[in-house]
Amino acid sequence: MAADDSATYGRNKMLNKSFTDDYADENGCDSDIDIDMDFSDPDDFIDDVTDEELLGDLLKSKPKETDGIDSVIVVDNIPKVGSDRKDKLKNVIRKIYQQFGKLVTEHYPEENGMTKGYIFLEYTNPAHAQEAVTKTNGYKLDKAHTFSVNLFSDFDRYANVPDEWEKPEPMPYKDHGNLRQWLQNSDCHDQYSIIYDGGERTAIFANGNNAEPLSVEERARWTETYVRWSPMGTYLATFHSKGIALWGGEKFRQIMRFSHNGVQLIDFSSCERYMVTFSPIPDTKSDESRAVIIWDILTGLQKRSFHCENASVWPIFKWSPDGKYFARIGTDTLSIYETPSFGLLDKKSLKITGIADFSWSPTDNIICYCTPEENNTPARVTLLEIPSRRELCVKNLFNVADLKMHWQKNGDYLCCKVDRYSKMKKEKDQIKYSGMYHNFEIFRMREKQIPVDKVEMKEPIIAFAWEPTGHKFSFIHGESTRISVSFYQVRPAGRVDLIKTFEKRQVNHIFWSPMGQFVVLAGLRSMSGSLEFIDTNDMTIMNMNEHFMATDVEWDPTGRYVASAVSWWGHKVDNAYWIWNFQGRLLQKQPLERFCQLLWRPRPPSLLTDAMIKEIKKNMKKYSAQFEVKDRMSQTKASKELIERRQKKVDEFLKYREQVMAEYQEQKPQRMALRGGIDTDDISNDTENFTEETIEFLVKVEETIEE
Repeated sequence: MAADDSATYGRNKMLNKSFTDDYADENGCDSDIDIDMDFSDPDDFIDDVTDEELLGDLLKSKPKETDGIDSVIVVDNIPKVGSDRKDKLKNVIRKIYQQFGKLVTEHYPEENGMTKGYIFLEYTNPAHAQEAVTKTNGYKLDKAHTFSVNLFSDFDRYANVPDEWEKPEPMPYKDHGNLRQWLQNSDCHDQYSIIYDGGERTAIFANGNNAEPLSVEERARWTETYVRWSPMGTYLATFHSKGIALWGGEKFRQIMRFSHNGVQLIDFSSCERYMVTFSPIPDTKSDESRAVIIWDILTGLQKRSFHCENASVWPIFKWSPDGKYFARIGTDTLSIYETPSFGLLDKKSLKITGIADFSWSPTDNIICYCTPEENNTPARVTLLEIPSRRELCVKNLFNVADLKMHWQKNGDYLCCKVDRYSKMKKEKDQIKYSGMYHNFEIFRMREKQIPVDKVEMKEPIIAFAWEPTGHKFSFIHGESTRISVSFYQVRPAGRVDLIKTFEKRQVNHIFWSPMGQFVVLAGLRSMSGSLEFIDTNDMTIMNMNEHFMATDVEWDPTGRYVASAVSWWGHKVDNAYWIWNFQGRLLQKQPLERFCQLLWRPRPPSLLTDAMIKEIKKNMKKYSAQFEVKDRMSQTKASKELIERRQKKVDEFLKYREQVMAEYQEQKPQRMALRGGIDTDDISNDTENFTEETIEFLVKVEETIEE
């Protein structure tokens, strides 16, 4: 036996002896028992333990072949150039892709002194690589070169695609019933959702003419945070740690679930076909970025996901009024996507240097975007038609400090509120500004060539709001104790006239009725909840009232009722919601323990044509007489039902009281036995066994100094 073999044999013997001693100690047997564990035979040392058995849960984090190359992208269809133009090509490519993150390496394969038409780029972060793929796949460099961009790690997935296509199995149809059955209510009762008990309970109520709301559905822990209605009221969305659930139908059955861990924010497309969810929690189970996900509501399938580091400005995506397009702002880009392909419109983003904000028209596929003032370039407001990308109107603005866009609900007008510097001085080649004034740029969207009117205001602007269905707008201006509210009307021939100014008002919010004409001026939170109801037809104040410390005000979709609320999320005492009619008459007070949120259920657009609405208004007197009779009958019925419900509660209480008193009398012998035969139920007449004793004790000592 060789020396090495001898050493190995001796070492194995020692191991064998150590193992037998340990085995004997643990099992209480003699260590001299020979256990045949001769390690000298190689066949006795075969490792047949699998990785799954050895690693267990650690196997989930087992390194993958693609680790380390997730940050590499492949860009195909770039120009093939020689060495003389290679540096210029690199500068162009670098300028496009450095906006998504820092590039570590750039590799340009060559053949016979010419680039091969594809390159490899590596980022410091896989998220940056994913964003570069999303933003530049389909990017048109010129007429002959459109980029095809993929992650390097995707090639293995593409290579393993089966040769034979397998037809997917159709999903079974599930009948959810009539999702708009609440619109068939003969009395047109509007519904609203409330969250109370600190978020533990969620309820749906119908608002009628009676003194108490009509309960439709109520559940405990229906949502973990808050709820939201879809734009036309078809679905109720509830939030959960694992995702979003949609409910609807007569009994609010679950329609669909969407798995997105830690979801915090959602948004719906205007057509209710798609839903967008945001979660700041990274998805470790997926190779793709899933911070923002767009879902198909009908199928529950994920249509596309996007990378997003934060959602400080929400919604990230803004939808066109018909739901065919959605857009987002990037660095010097405006990306417009189309449905149902969810790809870039014309496979290319709009290059807009310094774009600050944008918004869609509420009724037309028109985008308005603004760019700030830089150096000698003025600020600019541009109206763009989609999908043609034709510029409808461009307005240049100077000395601009800030700009906000406000669309009228019918899309007839667009107001750009511009904050401007009033004075400009040049000192040592530097421009310095002092003072500030404000003006409104009013775009008349329905007139030829979209003329623009201007309204100037020297005082600070606190709030602005359009009349949803009319030609008026209002804004709060002033500061401190000199706050005023002004109402203007846009008239033909380029006239914008002041109608009325209400001075010295304690208000900070304007709430127009969805049907126009009526408006509520509210001083919420710090202004103690003052409410002022105004009819703008003749500018009369219908009522002035107060809901102390109110945090929210919201009109119902018909404009007949308005709710004011003190939310537990904003104020910890006096939590309740009150229902008013449009004239400011208080109808209901509903105090609830730790009341949090009230949301009216939206209604879809009316099916009535303009001619039908005009006919109804023409015959309003005839309809009013019918409704007055019906209202009186319903109020009588409501009063009767209310009295019956209250009497029922009184009867239930009396029955419960009799039951408790009977139990109390049955336990009387036990109480007397425990108290030495003394009847403590009536101690007022028993003066022999009880004596009265007065105890005095010191409460407080104060030292006084006599002058």
